[in-house]
Amino acid sequence: MSGGVDSSATAALLLEQGYDVVGITLKLWPQDCVSRAEDKCCGPQAVADARAVCHKLGIPYYLIDESADFQKHVIQYFADEYRAGRTPNPCVMCNQNLKFGRLIARADQLGAEFIATGHFARVEKVCSSRREEAHSDSDERIQSLPTPAATGRYLLKRGRDLRKDQSYFLFSLRQDQLARAMFPLGEKTKSDTREVARQCNLKTADKEESMEICFVPDNNYGGFLQQANLVQKHRGEIVDSHGQVLGHHDGIEFYTIGQRKGLGLSSPKPLYVIELDARNNRVVVGDDSALDRDEFTVDRCNWIPFGALVAPIEVTAKIRYNHPGTPATVTPSGNGAAKVKLHTPQRAITPGQAAVFYQDDLVVGGGWIATR
Repeated sequence: MSGGVDSSATAALLLEQGYDVVGITLKLWPQDCVSRAEDKCCGPQAVADARAVCHKLGIPYYLIDESADFQKHVIQYFADEYRAGRTPNPCVMCNQNLKFGRLIARADQLGAEFIATGHFARVEKVCSSRREEAHSDSDERIQSLPTPAATGRYLLKRGRDLRKDQSYFLFSLRQDQLARAMFPLGEKTKSDTREVARQCNLKTADKEESMEICFVPDNNYGGFLQQANLVQKHRGEIVDSHGQVLGHHDGIEFYTIGQRKGLGLSSPKPLYVIELDARNNRVVVGDDSALDRDEFTVDRCNWIPFGALVAPIEVTAKIRYNHPGTPATVTPSGNGAAKVKLHTPQRAITPGQAAVFYQDDLVVGGGWIATR
């Protein structure tokens, strides 16, 4: 429980459905978060709000310190990816390793069967009767996959409220994690969620939601990396695509693909970051057209309706969370990787970001965009 309206409404809905509910907040940051964001993350206001909601609902509440694993699996990953010239997505890693990793271990200690969160997404189990009868659109999509979904396999789907859908951040969950996951808000809209909280007189009903990474509330990633002593400034060259030196930078960690502002260059036409060369500590810049690509590779793929991709598949690909999605063909290439061919070139395809593949509302799987 984050102290926000979504997790608060989730607890209330589960109680209404007859479940025995325990509220847990994971203390992820080693300090008290006051200097970062008092009411975000695991700061004192967020903890106070979560505890107050649990008291109102009459359920037990625990604050559990998981800061060591958060440092290892999220913060260190965040810094390592930037140092490697990639742009990380810490929310995916936090879901995979903390919310559906360590939290499941805590659930086992408490004798809890499921983990429920306030994500706007849905989980469904493939039943033999549904596959045999194929009465629903979902069944027809499953049967159209190159490797049919096995009976008993768990599927991940978009939330009904597509404006709030968070399935993108959950694509890497394994079958054993999806089997324990419950998303009570998956069928609801954000306004529905607030109404649930209001009807239960929960203090979080009208609480403003946070859109930033919890440990970087001001969106100043470079500042965070320096303040946490994870990155030191190191001078390097800014070059064009031909290798001509145009200027200098203080570290590739402070740049991302598609960036225009803050380059400190004088040019008759706008220049954008088109590549981050970690090996040579170079930032490569070019004009707007150099940002368009229609092919890339994803590695460390996770497939949800089936264990492995064995043939090309037609999907809608999202190359970042706020991307609308675009038609693509995904072809297996071995060693857990796949080639992605977009039907229409897309702008600023960024190594380190997740590419997640859909067929309508079904999450087929996804992987991490590899460096060229």
